[in-house]
Amino acid sequence: MKRQPAAEENTDFEPIPVETRLGNALSQTPLLDIHTHLYDPAMGKMLLWGIDDLLVYHYLVSEVFRYLPVPYEDFFALDKEQQADFIWNELFIQHSPISESCRGVITTLNMLGLDVNKRDLKNIRKWFSKRTVEEHVNDVFELGNLRGVVMTNSPFDREEIQIWKRGFKRDSRFLAALRVDPLLINYKDTVPFLREQGYDVRPELDETTRSELRRFLSEWADKIDPLYLMVSLPPEFTYNVETSRHRLLTKVVLPFCRERKMPFAMMCGVTRAVNPSLQLAGDSMGRSSIESVENLCRTFPENKFLVTVLSRENQHHLCVAARKFRNLHPFGCWWFNNIPTLIDEITNLRFELLGLSFTPQHSDARVLDQLVYKWTHFKESLILTLGEKYSALEASGWEISDKDIQRDLKGLLGGEFETFCREESQNK
Repeated sequence: MKRQPAAEENTDFEPIPVETRLGNALSQTPLLDIHTHLYDPAMGKMLLWGIDDLLVYHYLVSEVFRYLPVPYEDFFALDKEQQADFIWNELFIQHSPISESCRGVITTLNMLGLDVNKRDLKNIRKWFSKRTVEEHVNDVFELGNLRGVVMTNSPFDREEIQIWKRGFKRDSRFLAALRVDPLLINYKDTVPFLREQGYDVRPELDETTRSELRRFLSEWADKIDPLYLMVSLPPEFTYNVETSRHRLLTKVVLPFCRERKMPFAMMCGVTRAVNPSLQLAGDSMGRSSIESVENLCRTFPENKFLVTVLSRENQHHLCVAARKFRNLHPFGCWWFNNIPTLIDEITNLRFELLGLSFTPQHSDARVLDQLVYKWTHFKESLILTLGEKYSALEASGWEISDKDIQRDLKGLLGGEFETFCREESQNK
């Protein structure tokens, strides 16, 4: 029974709405971004930042071709600044920038203190030109209240390989993830590269080759200290016994992950180069087999699987699968899902089926500055979705304290992911 106030108590005050308390707590909770395409500042030009990189982001590149019939090859023949000029004029001056990608640029510039209503790209460039990467990283992290970001690190990228081999003083805020797409997607094409790197591998997955591939993974894990191993998979990926991918997965990758107590992250549903003329902007998506995810979780109970999917149609099944397998951790609203309409829908779905046992978002940022808008916009969504759940709970008679809110946010903004990575599997 709800306690009745004593006669002398003053009840002439309005309780603070739970959404307001949630917003206040959210502004004070440092977050971990568990998947980005950013790089440690010490890795030089690999870390993209500034207005021109924001404008030539591949989302905006594909969008600009919706308006004018400019030949693809003519656009890509321009240098970066010229491409940025073209996009700024078409998407921000000739049209209102209402798409999520365009609005993100405006949010970012505004939060950095720039007057976007002047619409002066030249002065925006001048402002960025006066900054150092170190001070810009610090400002972006402060604006986003970020305590760390997880990079995407490829041992198949020649430029990145040389940087790791030379060595550098790492920024502790930039954590590593080991990406192995070429190994699982086009293994035979990677054999010459691996042999060049000193690994005695063959197209046939004999015992020597499997041992050398595990040595390759181990040496890179020792070098970069990744939180997880990851791969982006096409929609047609299935778990079966007929393919070389299956043998690589079951005889090399998953045993390595078990040995290292490292999650295997699967980012499912990307269809590469549906329009090759758009270059990086030409990728699309498709529906994936969640049955294959379930089969992997069941067959390898000692492995941990981080999974995000591109298809809206896969989201419900993934949540149901996560209810059945505690070695499965859904994360993020990836790529084409990273728009407010779908973020709200997917996050609500996960709350209702999984409670708080997932990671609702990662930025997937390719440009440092994108951290500002992607997390700002997500927090707007989280106040609505989680606030609604809290309000419904209180209407049912369960009071939500500020301490409850702080605990829950800590988990949602990186803590649940860290616990999942750290805990021993209990699925034996």
